[in-house]
Amino acid sequence: MMRFTVEERHLTEADGRPVPLPGAVAFHTLDAETVDDAVRLYIKDQAELIGNVLKFPGFQAVATVRKLSGVYTLQFTPASQQIKL
Repeated sequence: MMRFTVEERHLTEADGRPVPLPGAVAFHTLDAETVDDAVRLYIKDQAELIGNVLKFPGFQAVATVRKLSGVYTLQFTPASQQIKL
């Protein structure tokens, strides 16, 4: 298992208006086998994936999701290079 940091950036409100910058970013952590698993775990039962997940070298990915509260972009990055046992 690896620990991932998820940067959640709130882009628009539910009605489509842009979100003001203060408070528009939140950080979360989760444990997963791969970056694909991390994306699935994060959006499970709380968000709808919009488009494709963009994957980058080094277990990094970016995804855009829709929640009841609006549209968000998520950036998944390994929290460390250590594998969690």
